[in-house]
Amino acid sequence: MNMSMLLDMAAEGFGDRVVIGRTDDGLTAARLRELAAGGARSIRDAEADALVYLAVNGPALPAALFAAARAGVPLVPVNYRLGDAQLDALLANHPRALGIADPAHGAALRRAGLPVRSPAEWLAQAAEHADALGGADDGQAVPEAPAVLIYTSGTTAAPKGVVLRHHNLVSYVLGTVEFAAADPDEAALVSVPPYHIAAVSNVLTNLYAGRRALTLEQFTPDGWLDVVREQRITHAMVVPTMLARIMDTDGLDRSVPSLRTLAYGGARMPVRVVETALRAWPHVDFVNAYGLTETSSTITVLGPQEHRTAVASEDPAVRARLGSAGLPVPGVELEVRDVSGVVVAPGETGQIWVRGGQVSGEYAGGGSAVDERGFFHTRDRGRLDRDGYLHLEGRADDTIIRGAENIAPAEIEDVLLGHPDVLDAVVVGVPDEEWGQRIEAVVVLRDGVSVDPEVLRAEVRGTLRGSKTPERITRWPELPRTPTGKLIRRDIVRALTAGDRTGAGA
Repeated sequence: MNMSMLLDMAAEGFGDRVVIGRTDDGLTAARLRELAAGGARSIRDAEADALVYLAVNGPALPAALFAAARAGVPLVPVNYRLGDAQLDALLANHPRALGIADPAHGAALRRAGLPVRSPAEWLAQAAEHADALGGADDGQAVPEAPAVLIYTSGTTAAPKGVVLRHHNLVSYVLGTVEFAAADPDEAALVSVPPYHIAAVSNVLTNLYAGRRALTLEQFTPDGWLDVVREQRITHAMVVPTMLARIMDTDGLDRSVPSLRTLAYGGARMPVRVVETALRAWPHVDFVNAYGLTETSSTITVLGPQEHRTAVASEDPAVRARLGSAGLPVPGVELEVRDVSGVVVAPGETGQIWVRGGQVSGEYAGGGSAVDERGFFHTRDRGRLDRDGYLHLEGRADDTIIRGAENIAPAEIEDVLLGHPDVLDAVVVGVPDEEWGQRIEAVVVLRDGVSVDPEVLRAEVRGTLRGSKTPERITRWPELPRTPTGKLIRRDIVRALTAGDRTGAGA
């Protein structure tokens, strides 16, 4: 199957149901299929070999995604927050593309010599072609064709173009969603930018389920809550920093009577934040989803009952699952290996490898990165507990090597985040002549409070041990993160090496 067939099933199964946007002016499944056919005609007329999307999320994104699928070319959603030099470098990889860009970013496409349409112009042209076609549509991509090319965030290295083929994305949808399972009143709110894999996967999964999907272009805690209430959102997805701001901002009306399910992912969630949210919204099912661009989105899930069981349990091992990424989704296999490639025992930390139909592990210009057994190295570190729950311990590239000891920042960050006045924390390795790297931490505290750094250092020393205690803890007003919540550690190391940004202790 290819992605177009998913849209065909939706259009024929519940064609009159609004699946994109607000109920009063949104797109039905049938109209989305017509716009996909019309958009494919635009792509063919331009003789384009890709469709570049350089705009905020909105109805133009799903229309572009399925139009590219009908035309047999990949959609390339590009990060509109990149600087001119980075944008120019990425766009140079697509000299024959057709571009969709909002007015603020159209100049980058024009510099690259690409034809450009605004999202409104794209939708209008797709509608014009759709009406002229009168429902005729002969476009279909083969399952092996590239469907989407997403550039990685580049938080630890230069961005790489991840190739996701139709069969990867369809495998993910069929393995995780039941067709037409959503009730007619269900609505999903997606708060991630279009160049994130979750934006693409949510288009597909919500459509296949028959659930209306809306996007939030600009996140604020009160704005998110207002949309949830006004649009009677039943399902929502946030990144950890968003949920933290919703829970930690004073004076908010946090009532969300319509909300049934809240999924979170994209970065590590502090246990304190999810415990607070579970108490605030006891009627909501919480889901922690862990995945990568290279795996077509989610590969493990910690489900609602597991959240509730962990919070209620007195067993430390069960409570620890609240900080886990859960169990593999159907069709996905996980292995944790040591540096020599040997699978380690439960409880031992190693490097996470994954295999399954949804796993691409393929990079534009770089070919496949899977091994001879079909496993992809996620470059994340973690461990599986005795019951198979995955506990993440950060990126392999983030590991601090102090002397001969490998230290995972995540376990130190967890201790710091356990302090009631610490809202955010990061631990990094800074170059050191004696040890190779020394451990430093940066924390974000609640407004109006002050915490002695020695108190925090003592908590780490008492919980872990002296060799894992940060030599310095600095307070910053905020930490540099991507829009999806990932820490930009190289910027933190650079700032600490040059001198801390505030000159203040915790």
